[in-house]
Amino acid sequence: MAETVRLDKVFSNLGILSRSECKKQAKKGFITVNGEVVKETERKVNPDSDIITYMDEVLYTKKYVYYMLNKPAGYITANDDRFSETVFDLVMDKRTDLSAVGRLDKDTTGILLLTNDGDLNHRLLSPKNHVEKTYDVLIDGALTENDVRKLEKGIDIGDEKPTLPAKVEILSETNPQNVRLIITEGRFHQVKRMFDALDKPVLSLHRSMFGPLKLDPELEEGTYRELTEDEMKSIMQAAKREDY
Repeated sequence: MAETVRLDKVFSNLGILSRSECKKQAKKGFITVNGEVVKETERKVNPDSDIITYMDEVLYTKKYVYYMLNKPAGYITANDDRFSETVFDLVMDKRTDLSAVGRLDKDTTGILLLTNDGDLNHRLLSPKNHVEKTYDVLIDGALTENDVRKLEKGIDIGDEKPTLPAKVEILSETNPQNVRLIITEGRFHQVKRMFDALDKPVLSLHRSMFGPLKLDPELEEGTYRELTEDEMKSIMQAAKREDY
């Protein structure tokens, strides 16, 4: 049986209106459910299937949401910041429990997953699941064979332990050089610190894949979309979730 909740609770959970504000707006005829104006906010609705609008805009009301965002440079991965725009400024869904899976630095671009499924978030970031993150990196310099061996073995970046072994693919022989790096950790500024340890500082950084998910080439910078059914299956498998 589908799970239903009060209409005013839906608005409260999404951070759009308090319950009392929802009641006032409903009485003015500003809220519809499946095309019908609803003035009684005690009404039970199914957030996963009912189409709810407020001020003629369709709301994102599903219990759990899973988005792929093409993060542009200049945005920080945080829910709120006093000085900088955040990745959540790019998203119309303003529910208060939405969070990023990991983070990308302000000047890093590429695929970023957003969800309010806390268990999935935890599983994707858990070191024991070894979910791969793929980065396309432009470095100042060119890697030597010894540099590649260090990255593939695990490199000292100043933490208690070296990094876990990475996969390295040289994409160009030029200087600056394009390199593809695949890691399974998510330490603070990890990719930049790995190349700094080789005296090959990062000039630009782009994450092209998170686990099995490739950044959709049709997704313009600063835009996002829900994951497809096939993408959901693959990311749940990567997270070792058996309930999907």
